[in-house]
Amino acid sequence: MNENRVAIIGIGMTKFGELWDYSYRDLITEAGIKAITDAGIEGEDIQELYVGSMSPGLFAGQEHIGALVADYSGLSGIPATRVEAACASGGLALRQAFLSIKSGRNDIVVAGGVEKMTDVPTGAAMMALMGAGDEQWEAFQGITFPALYALMARRHMKEYGTTLEQISEVSVKNHYNAQFNEYAQFRFEVSLEEVMDSPPVAEPLRLLHCSPITDGSAVVILASEKKARELKDEPIWISASALATDSLALHDRKSLSRMDSVILAAKKAYKQAGIEVKDIDFLEVHDCFSIAEILAIEGLGFCKLGEGGILTEEGQTKIDGDIPVNPSGGLKGKGHPVGTTGISQAVEATLQLRGEAGKRQVKDAEIGLIQNVGGSGATCVVHILSRG
Repeated sequence: MNENRVAIIGIGMTKFGELWDYSYRDLITEAGIKAITDAGIEGEDIQELYVGSMSPGLFAGQEHIGALVADYSGLSGIPATRVEAACASGGLALRQAFLSIKSGRNDIVVAGGVEKMTDVPTGAAMMALMGAGDEQWEAFQGITFPALYALMARRHMKEYGTTLEQISEVSVKNHYNAQFNEYAQFRFEVSLEEVMDSPPVAEPLRLLHCSPITDGSAVVILASEKKARELKDEPIWISASALATDSLALHDRKSLSRMDSVILAAKKAYKQAGIEVKDIDFLEVHDCFSIAEILAIEGLGFCKLGEGGILTEEGQTKIDGDIPVNPSGGLKGKGHPVGTTGISQAVEATLQLRGEAGKRQVKDAEIGLIQNVGGSGATCVVHILSRG
């Protein structure tokens, strides 16, 4: 038995959406209190804090996030660090907390994510988000993230014959799942026709292929094996944490139709966990645009490159399919407060493994994988969680 196993013992999350009555600090405080209560611990038990937040200075006019979150969580005095990796900030915060315990340095560590994106005009939000791309070769030239993912979609369609209908089925499925998620921003279904007829954003992507601008926060509390067994009868274990990177600029990639950072991080994660692709029962992946879910399931090894659209069209990624993908509703249905997303994926995976996901529960869920991407794939963080 690994003496330094790491478990999730507490989870907390706010509703996602346009939360006008919440401040940045309100969001992280609410999620943190929920997580501490769920873990059954006191604030003084926490030894360290990592918080993922992509661009609080531009979104909310607030920097110095580590100290702020510690202060408003009643944890002033402990080491507190803000972690940033664009839209993968939450996943990286989870990894840093995992490594803190894995090293033997600490027994109870908090990983949180928070973003307040709706307090600035849409144009300002888009400018902040483009900080996740290459400023010199992409943002300065006027390209946006919908356009970057549109390039990837076009190339995938050309190389593999992926259709707009297949990409659109991702949105249909994730909206269907989101209606059962009390935290989700968009709790309603959409039809295939509604997705395909929605306004164009960057051809071939339509409005309903794109994740929204979102406010929200999520927190998980991690513990060493000894502490976890003292506090929980059935803690949820993190059996792998892997990080990989690729070039920041899309034009420097070896291919536009795949994400090499995803492929590399997945291989590392499977090796760490000592499992194979077939052992995974469900996925929470980074569908910032619907094409990204197709790229994710291919890169993670659930089908050959180019077959993700077919897998989706056949219904294999539905909750009752062979490999359920994004039972939470994903970024498209649940929402995408960028620094929070990686942590919210861990919250969903924990609910699934506890059997507490309600009408979106994946049957007999034992092992789940979460995949969090920064930018257009320059960063990818993969975690594998399990019941045993």
